[in-house]
Amino acid sequence: MQQVFSIPKSIKENMRYTFCPGCDHGIAIRLVAELLDEMGLQEKTISATSIGCSVFLYDFLDIDCVEAPHGRALASATGIKRVRPDKFVFTYQGDGDLASIGLAETMHTAFRGERVSAIMINNTTYGMTGGQHGPTTMMGQITTTSPTGRNREYYGYPVKMAEQLALCDGTAFSARVALDSIPHINEAKKAIKKAFQVQLDGTGFGFVEILSTCPTNWHMTPEQAHEHVRTKMVETFPLGVFKDITK
Repeated sequence: MQQVFSIPKSIKENMRYTFCPGCDHGIAIRLVAELLDEMGLQEKTISATSIGCSVFLYDFLDIDCVEAPHGRALASATGIKRVRPDKFVFTYQGDGDLASIGLAETMHTAFRGERVSAIMINNTTYGMTGGQHGPTTMMGQITTTSPTGRNREYYGYPVKMAEQLALCDGTAFSARVALDSIPHINEAKKAIKKAFQVQLDGTGFGFVEILSTCPTNWHMTPEQAHEHVRTKMVETFPLGVFKDITK
């Protein structure tokens, strides 16, 4: 069987890579690809991606993909799964897409306990469209639309999706992981596998939030960005499993 992770001919010919240097999307997609291979899911998988850097998933995976409107990936995934319950369905979304524009779709997917899996890349900004303030932007963080930094009075507090979704009765698994080190990457793969497995077992909704870098919009080197994840992001967004009904 052909491996899931494949570089399309167009990219090979043009020597083009979609993501900025130091971005962790490549690692996250690699983990997804490895699991689809290892779990024998390639032939039965349909993914739904929305607008943002996450949309380039279909450039790298040899699976069926559906392009959803901004924030509507989980609504699309719900429809796909209900029409084709025999398929394995997952979404791959950014934090602005899943936790802001698509927040209603996300929450109601979890409330209903839809048998789909969702991966959210949290880089605390709208990465593709210019580095604007997003739902997960941290307190004091400067963005193009919060030039003096996020403050409670004007912007409120950052959204913590892994904790919020863990409160939903239909959620079977919810975790937050990071990609700043080899041990954390290994833990991330385990979490994604569990989010996939609860769907296969018909247990409920599976969710993984991944803390990821955005060196371009953070104005950092890749090394500085990973250090930022380790020393700053995990203070606001603690790592761990927040719900696992299989235990």
